[in-house]
Amino acid sequence: MRVRKVANAPVSFGVFELSDGPPPLTADEMVRALAEAGYEGIDSGPIGYLGTGTELADRLAGAGLLLCGGWVDLPFHDADGYDKALPTLTAALDVFAAAPPGDLPPRPTIACPGTPERFARPGGTAPGLPAAEWPAFAARIQDTTERCRERGFEPVFHHHLGTHVETPEDVERLLELTDVQLCLDTGHLLLAGGDPVAALRAWADRVGHVHIKDGDTTILAQALSDGVDLRELMGRGGFAPLGEGELDLPAVVRTLDEIDYAGWIVIEQDTLPGRRTVAQNIADQAANRRKLKDLGL
Repeated sequence: MRVRKVANAPVSFGVFELSDGPPPLTADEMVRALAEAGYEGIDSGPIGYLGTGTELADRLAGAGLLLCGGWVDLPFHDADGYDKALPTLTAALDVFAAAPPGDLPPRPTIACPGTPERFARPGGTAPGLPAAEWPAFAARIQDTTERCRERGFEPVFHHHLGTHVETPEDVERLLELTDVQLCLDTGHLLLAGGDPVAALRAWADRVGHVHIKDGDTTILAQALSDGVDLRELMGRGGFAPLGEGELDLPAVVRTLDEIDYAGWIVIEQDTLPGRRTVAQNIADQAANRRKLKDLGL
């Protein structure tokens, strides 16, 4: 039987890095807000934000939420940096292993950090990874994939604005050189010049995780004209509430049915802390959940 569950993520409230300062919501406030909005799961956010070990398990179980996964970026472009960063992966997998058990386990969501050129000019307009560097880059991604599998987790790779895997062409190259499953993010693909519906169909056999996110190319174009970077693009609302950008949400949902997708569906609306009030962010995510329910998810 096909199992799907809908989650949300701390990035929807501007929680990206614990080093950014005190989060706008405590971990308990976050899980309570998402549980009350009807979500079944939550992304970890920065490792440690929701707690670790029994603290994490108790917090999520108390709210009736499962852990859908969490972001782990590693410098796959840099051999020495990659080796030095591997303890970060181990720490994240330890957190995932402590999460409450469920019929959909957490998916380590691996990615690469931003590059200066692409972070400054998001959307596929800056040069990507040189062709000669792709084999070694992909081999490190495959190595991470195998390390996750050794711990009992099936990872997914998240293409992302501002990184070496940003455009549809980058994703195609990644899929060609590795066997990692894909975290298809509709918003990041849309703003990188892709078609999320066509991508779901083309990559159906490799899609293991879905982030549903809307995007506004008008805001992207203005951001590029103004010379601001990816962070400011998020602050300006480049990732809009569902239904307020250009994503064809009904078509995305229909396509998930057509390809018989099973797994986590994570609603995200990347923003910066302080750009909207906590109450507005909570209301946005409750409204986003209702929009998916109206479409049968």
